[in-house]
Amino acid sequence: MKAILLAAGLGTRLKPLTNTIPKCLVPIKGKPLLAYWLEKLDKLGVSDILINVHYFAEQVEEFVSKSEYRNKITIVREKKLLGTGGTLISNKEFWHCSPTMVIHADNYCEDTLTNFVEAHSKRPKKCDATLLLFESASPSSCGIVELDSDASIQRFHEKVSNPPSNLASGALFLFSAGVYEKYFSHFKQESFYEISHDMVPLLLGSLYSYKTHLRYIDIGTPQAYNKLQTELLAINKPA
Repeated sequence: MKAILLAAGLGTRLKPLTNTIPKCLVPIKGKPLLAYWLEKLDKLGVSDILINVHYFAEQVEEFVSKSEYRNKITIVREKKLLGTGGTLISNKEFWHCSPTMVIHADNYCEDTLTNFVEAHSKRPKKCDATLLLFESASPSSCGIVELDSDASIQRFHEKVSNPPSNLASGALFLFSAGVYEKYFSHFKQESFYEISHDMVPLLLGSLYSYKTHLRYIDIGTPQAYNKLQTELLAINKPA
């Protein structure tokens, strides 16, 4: 199994923190967010990891150069942002023949993802990919899904007012080998695409789901970031 960590974004919503650091390296309990993902993927047995970079690319490259996992990491610099989906298309040779996890590196995830991978292995035959879900306290700011009786995703509502539920996409996917050829091979390389807008609609009916009951948080705003830090410090504070 391979993994793609999407880490090229500008982090504009998280300013001023991201005036001097890329969002994937912001500290969570004193440790860069990217470090949590690399540790998690190594424990899952992921063999190869691709990280795309753009904003403060040198900082990410330096961090990876000192990482104990550097030998399994490939860094791809994007001269211009390709979007989350554009990165997948432009790097198809890395992943198109292998089961691959696709992760937004600016999310904080407490789930080990062991059960996520297990759920994917037991997915319905009609499904070619699995998406991690979580319950959101602000569903209108998320991509909200509707499921059928076997937990496959039938409808997707991207940041709409009055969404039908609070069951949100974590934008964390596990694609089976062959997903590229079956669904995405018509996309042009070096073009801008977003996974949620351009790719998820093609997978509806063929996308299984796994719901995590642990913290899964987009730390993309100062409010979300500070709230997470406060919660984690409270947990670790001596009684």
